[in-house]
Amino acid sequence: MSEAKSRSCEKKAAAWPRVLVLVVTYNAADYVEDCFASLEQLCYPAESFEILVVDNASADGTVEQIRHRWPRVKIVRQEKNLGFAGGNNVGLHYALDQQFEYIYLLNQDTVATPDFLREAVAVAQAEPRAGAVQSKLLLHGEPARINSIGNELHYLGFGYAGGCYEPDRAMDVREIAYASGACMLVRTAALRDAGLFYPELFLYHEDLDLGWRLRLTGWQILLAPRSVVYHKYRYVPSLTKYYYMERNRRLTVLQNYRLATLALIAPAFWAMEAVTLVHSIQAGYWREALRAWAYFLRPGTWRRIVARRREVQARRRVSDREIARYFTGKVVFVELRSRALKYVINPLFNAYWQIVRWFLWW
Repeated sequence: MSEAKSRSCEKKAAAWPRVLVLVVTYNAADYVEDCFASLEQLCYPAESFEILVVDNASADGTVEQIRHRWPRVKIVRQEKNLGFAGGNNVGLHYALDQQFEYIYLLNQDTVATPDFLREAVAVAQAEPRAGAVQSKLLLHGEPARINSIGNELHYLGFGYAGGCYEPDRAMDVREIAYASGACMLVRTAALRDAGLFYPELFLYHEDLDLGWRLRLTGWQILLAPRSVVYHKYRYVPSLTKYYYMERNRRLTVLQNYRLATLALIAPAFWAMEAVTLVHSIQAGYWREALRAWAYFLRPGTWRRIVARRREVQARRRVSDREIARYFTGKVVFVELRSRALKYVINPLFNAYWQIVRWFLWW
């Protein structure tokens, strides 16, 4: 960063709150050069932020590369892969212990703009009840197109990137269902209320679950459109991804809804299970679908679900009726192009949701 630019950034962001920029890495040697080079241009007072890398036992020289190129970056290396949830929790515990006011979670496969942190913090500072703030996430290879402008949360637990592949455009700060874990600022006070990531989820839906719990404890989730991060996003279906997304979707729904709400959505839930089973057979994922269900046949799983429900519900301050305002009844994700989804599944399940949500009085 040039001396003139450094002075300009210091003047703009003087006396701002302390932020930990947290990057969890896993075999990220192909990504870290661009990611950390962009962080070198960060427009924020040097004394007010720290960069922490939590490495999930990378075997491709990621840690050595960071240490060589950016020796001042603090690295905590894990002996095994803790997943997105567990790896981030290591950094979140550090941030809470060190009394940071905010933590910014940044994916290893991103490139940040110089003002991304300052703009996200500005939105959070302007709204004391903002528990999380997401940056505008644009596609790295197509910077005029959107990757996420706030993620969408389906009432049956599906989550997807809002606005994906749409043209970028000017927009205002607004509330979103939940923030993408790829570029999310979180207030530490909100984490103390809602709790950290749930390690059992390991990867996929961890940000959805945290966003849901932030809502349950009364915090807002906002989009900071002037905070821009570019994502080297590629949608790559995989057997592992399918297993975790289906398993974690069910876990999140079972833990976060009130029992009365679970009873209300049960017909749609079981109908959707039939739909996803048929889809898994057609797509060749049926073994993973069965394995995801087999997880719920273990007695230990239900002991953990019951314990987790007690913890989540004990922290709750907001009704399901209020939370339901942020849910959608449709899955509108461009990577899932299906006439059945567009003309049958979405209309039916959305109609069910539009009716039953009016019966939510708790």
